[in-house]
Amino acid sequence: MMEFIPGNEHLNKIIVRVYALIINNEHEVLLSDEFQVNMKMTKFPGGGLKLGEGTINCLKREAFEEFGQEVEIVKHFYTTDFFQQAFFYNNAQIISVYYIAKFREKIKFKISKIHFDFENEINGSQSFRWVKIKSLNPEDLTFPIDGKIIEKLKRFEFNKNS
Repeated sequence: MMEFIPGNEHLNKIIVRVYALIINNEHEVLLSDEFQVNMKMTKFPGGGLKLGEGTINCLKREAFEEFGQEVEIVKHFYTTDFFQQAFFYNNAQIISVYYIAKFREKIKFKISKIHFDFENEINGSQSFRWVKIKSLNPEDLTFPIDGKIIEKLKRFEFNKNS
């Protein structure tokens, strides 16, 4: 029998987010620095599932919107398996789905070495950078779930290379 967590009676919405974990040959993961809802944030590339869309189609759409090119989904990596309050909404629970993905062709968009490498802090501004997985810490990313993914990625990379 499933147990409802007391105190969550105010929730009336579930938000599903889908993210790409793109890892290069130097054991770096691609991060997205963004200015959205009037704040700077660092996260994995991806975004929100639209009604009537599957998670893989969502990620492919988001990748094309963000990168201007297609990604190939390699495998499912993780789906949130615990309760997480949505960051921006008090009445919503968030479920995040992460896939290992790769580019189908050579990267055609700008990769920066600088955090938040965009001209203006306007909603929708975005830049990308590679970061060594072993040097990442949970506090380097904005959202709590992404912090958990960092530790899982570190174990994944260790197992992949041992």
